[in-house]
Amino acid sequence: MLIHYDGRRFRKVTAGPDAPIAHYRQQGDLLWGSSAGGDVRRGSLTGVAAPDGTLTFAYTMVLTSGRTVAGHCVSVPEILPDGRVRLHETWERYGPDAATGTSCIEELAATDPLIEQGPSS
Repeated sequence: MLIHYDGRRFRKVTAGPDAPIAHYRQQGDLLWGSSAGGDVRRGSLTGVAAPDGTLTFAYTMVLTSGRTVAGHCVSVPEILPDGRVRLHETWERYGPDAATGTSCIEELAATDPLIEQGPSS
């Protein structure tokens, strides 16, 4: 399954409209992105996309509280019936708030409005 992530936007499946939006970029297998919204002032990720669409990346965030968060994530894609991508994430957060978990983010439809995220890429 060949998925090109460049320009796709994602939001947590169970989140409301004020939740962070992640904007992905891709060149070859290199993946990077930015996020903002909700309690995330600014987030970034850098990693790689495997031929099957699986993503492996490191991430950092500055929260509205001023706290910083860093970790690692592996995201496995699922293609939805309407062609959008859902990513099943397994993540690990480092540092004083270390934790592991799973989450699910889903591509926003092209008709969803883009929420201002500040500087891109």
